[in-house]
Amino acid sequence: MKTSERRWVPGAEAELPLEDGSRVAVVGGGPAGSFFSYFLLKMARDVDLDVELDLWEPRSFSRCGPAGCNHCGGVVSETLVQMLAAEGIELPVDVVQRAVESYVIHMDAGTVTVESPVHERRIASLYRGNGPREGEALQVHTFDGYLQGRAVDRGARLVRKLVSDVEWIGDRPQLIAGDGSRSAYDLVVLSTGVNSNLMTNLTRHEPDIRAPKTARTYICEFRSTDEEVQRRLGESMHVFLVAIPRLEFAALIPKGECVTMCMVGEEIDQELIHAFLTCPEVLDCFPADATPCVCSCSPLINVSGTRPPFADRLVMIGDSGVTRLYKDGIGAAYRTAKAAASTAIFEGVSAEAFRKYYWPTCRRITNDNAIGRLLFAASGIFRHSALSRRAVLRMTRSEQTSENGARPMSSILWNMFSGSAPYREILMTGMRPDFLGGLAWNVAASLRPPSRGGDTAEAA
Repeated sequence: MKTSERRWVPGAEAELPLEDGSRVAVVGGGPAGSFFSYFLLKMARDVDLDVELDLWEPRSFSRCGPAGCNHCGGVVSETLVQMLAAEGIELPVDVVQRAVESYVIHMDAGTVTVESPVHERRIASLYRGNGPREGEALQVHTFDGYLQGRAVDRGARLVRKLVSDVEWIGDRPQLIAGDGSRSAYDLVVLSTGVNSNLMTNLTRHEPDIRAPKTARTYICEFRSTDEEVQRRLGESMHVFLVAIPRLEFAALIPKGECVTMCMVGEEIDQELIHAFLTCPEVLDCFPADATPCVCSCSPLINVSGTRPPFADRLVMIGDSGVTRLYKDGIGAAYRTAKAAASTAIFEGVSAEAFRKYYWPTCRRITNDNAIGRLLFAASGIFRHSALSRRAVLRMTRSEQTSENGARPMSSILWNMFSGSAPYREILMTGMRPDFLGGLAWNVAASLRPPSRGGDTAEAA
């Protein structure tokens, strides 16, 4: 047999191996699905394996608004951009709307700009789809559309249908489309995220699979002019550490002539949105001529992970499986997709194969997220303490104005906001003596009541 001659085939040890003619379905054509399709077809070609891959995605990322939207604020780290380039996925220059060189952190105590601690840890803002509704289509490549195109170039067949359910016929999974048609496959890969009913339907059929816990976010696009956005926001992402009840995180991201507002919190409603948009720190930098919200959504995000994210002939990747807590979802999509594709090609598509060779990648993300929860809990305490906010401001300003020396607070803030480093690395930075000593000194210095207009005293 042709496959028995391939050096990579583990013979009797293979767990339901893919063979020539095997059919693979990837449900969801966002980053995770496109990454998986790209890597699986590339690896299959490298070992001379002939598989068919259908990429099911009803949306068109060349369209504006919900028809081309993927529910994301749209930032990626330069580290990931470089990793993709090494994989042969080089993003066209017109995918990136802004190269974000710094974060501007706004607090009631004052404002400070944090530059990238490492050149490679800059981030880029981009559109996952073709921009907000009620606007002209962007004359650029969209991020998700570009990745999907690379998968199609590798040989993926794009199926413009919505998948409503998955069921098993014998030992093979079968997709049920919205129009009632059915298609059987040797492997089904779910990458629809947690905003699809498909995950809910799946857990009804597979009681051993537990759906992930989710949190609600709010994303809104405002339209201004490129000149006004540049004048008010520049090349920076603006983060707001303000003591507004129920608000965990909020940011403004410049994207050409538009501004993306992202919020994470408890029960985000119009009252909370209004409180944020009218707080002085936001009004001070919001484009004066911005039109009312032209596009908005309230997507769910995965905050715990699916357990387990696999079964025989079934694997869940990206937001459908395990992703990083609050940050770097595209980076997690890349890592889980590549690990799942490698497992399917070289080890098989059984639950046991995925447990041995795919689950370790998921577990590393899950374990790091546990550290992330501790860090976000600690940051919440700081955010709601006026003394702590003044201390963070003093210490960060001191680091940013110093030409020499370590910048532990700046590094922690940058990596917490950008997701450029694992949470474990952030924790280790926070345990360094220079950070703890500097923080203690600045807390003590901040005991002095702030002057009118905020604490503008120079930090030592």
